[in-house]
Amino acid sequence: MADHLMDSYGSGEPPSRPNGTVLGDESEYTGRYVVLFDPSSQEEGISALSSAAGIAPLERVAGAEAGNVAELLQRPDVSVLFQDLSAAVVEVRPEQRHALVTTAEAEPSIVTAEPERMVYALPVTTPQQAPTAFFPAFRSDDDVIARHTRAETAAAQGPSWNEDGCTWGLQAIRAQLSHVTGDGVKVAVLDTGVDTDHPDLAGRLEAAKSFVPGETVEDVHGHGTHCAGTVAGPVHPQKGPRYGVAPEARILAAKVLSNAGKGPDGQILAGMAWAVSHEARVISMSLGARVRPGEIFPQTYETLAVRALALGTLIVAAAGNDSRRPVRTEPVNRPANCPSILSVAALDNALTPAYFSNTAVNDQGGEINIAAPGWQVRSAAPGGGYQVMSGTSMATPHVAGVVALLTQAHADASAADLPAALIAGAYPLGQPAVDVGAGLLQAP
Repeated sequence: MADHLMDSYGSGEPPSRPNGTVLGDESEYTGRYVVLFDPSSQEEGISALSSAAGIAPLERVAGAEAGNVAELLQRPDVSVLFQDLSAAVVEVRPEQRHALVTTAEAEPSIVTAEPERMVYALPVTTPQQAPTAFFPAFRSDDDVIARHTRAETAAAQGPSWNEDGCTWGLQAIRAQLSHVTGDGVKVAVLDTGVDTDHPDLAGRLEAAKSFVPGETVEDVHGHGTHCAGTVAGPVHPQKGPRYGVAPEARILAAKVLSNAGKGPDGQILAGMAWAVSHEARVISMSLGARVRPGEIFPQTYETLAVRALALGTLIVAAAGNDSRRPVRTEPVNRPANCPSILSVAALDNALTPAYFSNTAVNDQGGEINIAAPGWQVRSAAPGGGYQVMSGTSMATPHVAGVVALLTQAHADASAADLPAALIAGAYPLGQPAVDVGAGLLQAP
């Protein structure tokens, strides 16, 4: 029986719309459904939906054979099944949506069926005010931390950030001091694409694929290139200080958000399936959608995250930028609010929660797991240049990069082991766990 059905409208039907319906706070439903099947009885579930709800015929996508999946997802006469994840993006007529929901509730072979929503890139676009205080990186070895207070350790590290050699974010997480580089570890960046010709990144790209209809993988928006650069920018970039956490990691760039910085769940799912099939050890998702206080996490993303872990892939995602501290704080976005996805908050360069960073308002997975630099982060930009951006989007690839370092350092660790190692290595901060989780991300 389906574990969870997102049904806010009584009948199980989201509003019918031809081009997208906005239901406040940019929560936009597409009219399609994302359906997860029990892998052991997938065909029974497909047959039940076809018989009862008249879903559009399924096109099956398996392994790394992405083919023309972007175009398939755009077609209203086709449903798409990602066989490796036993997940489908289903086209169904508006009058049949209730039948789809009731069938999913009754059919044991269907795990969950939820309306497909739009997802957005998460940079901060409102005017930014600098924090009033600056602190240096203060993480020292565990035996030193045990003997010194936060203030004493900070004082020993120096009076302020000096970004001549590397960005303040890398200094805060001690990436420049790590003895590992992420050599050969595959990191999937699901975003707005990447500048494939960027001189700092071209040599780091393992593969690149667009899942956005009518758009190539080239990044026009800038968000995806920035995030990929934070993950794997080189030790010696063409210009300026080092900004990449894992300089020898391999990037799998999946364009799942359009040049306008948005896309439906189905494109995210397609990118996830592609990344898993390419043996990514971590998927970095600096994207999300707002949720309401008390709203439960999406069962689709949670189930997919569990399946990805079983296949060797950890997912990290941005907590969201909807807060306006100190006036108000907002709940962690979806899909970062899933228990099996690592939720990342943003710190400013005073090592306090950035004014926009969301917090643990909701229960059942809506917590913050770890915090990372997300304020005025310098990284790569389309056209071979560089730019400074802020957001939990910028914090998330710092975490993905450290996961790549941990993967190299602990080659025998499973994907399920990595979150514990990441959290155990975090430096405790003075802020509440609802805002910063285990604390400041630290490189091994």
